[in-house]
Amino acid sequence: MTYLPRSFAETDLAALDALLAQDSFVTLLSVDDSGAPFASHLPVLYRRDGDDVLIEGHHARSNPQVKHRGEVLMIVHGPHAYISPGWYADKLEAARVPTWNYAVAHLYGTLEPFDDEASLADLVDRLSQRFEASIGGDWRFDPGNEAERVQLRGIVGFRFRPQRIALKFKLNQNHPAANVRGAIDGLRRTGSEREQAVADLMQSRLHRRGS
Repeated sequence: MTYLPRSFAETDLAALDALLAQDSFVTLLSVDDSGAPFASHLPVLYRRDGDDVLIEGHHARSNPQVKHRGEVLMIVHGPHAYISPGWYADKLEAARVPTWNYAVAHLYGTLEPFDDEASLADLVDRLSQRFEASIGGDWRFDPGNEAERVQLRGIVGFRFRPQRIALKFKLNQNHPAANVRGAIDGLRRTGSEREQAVADLMQSRLHRRGS
């Protein structure tokens, strides 16, 4: 579970689409047989049809998480930024303090593993298409290359259809509009790409309030 105040809860799955379009490198958490948490960090492919979400990826075959059969938590990371109380319109009278704004998604469900060569080859090919395009590259998996097919023995694929999705967008929704505008202006002045992304999210939520 995660702490999710109502004012920060996002219900539109288009917000999940946007997070994974921006950053599809996720954290996958499980609990091992001893009760200890275990984490893997993985690139994934994502698609959604209405409320049905499918996420695909793979582990190294030697990763102990491959054997896990219980519930997992997948964390999708969005932009985040420090918010100075000096940016708020009511900083003095309300005795405002620093905070951190961020967007994140927590997805709960079970993994569906697979390791047949045809499915793994298809997955690796689609992963390479997705990420090579993002850097202007052209590498593709060649199923006719025996040396490349052998590499598939070192991985185990998974499909993940989350049964529960919690979207937390903490973007000063609990503040007066003047404070939000002040924080947006402060973030814009930093010039950092990450801060600009948070400012964009804050601006979109402010528009929803009609402010």
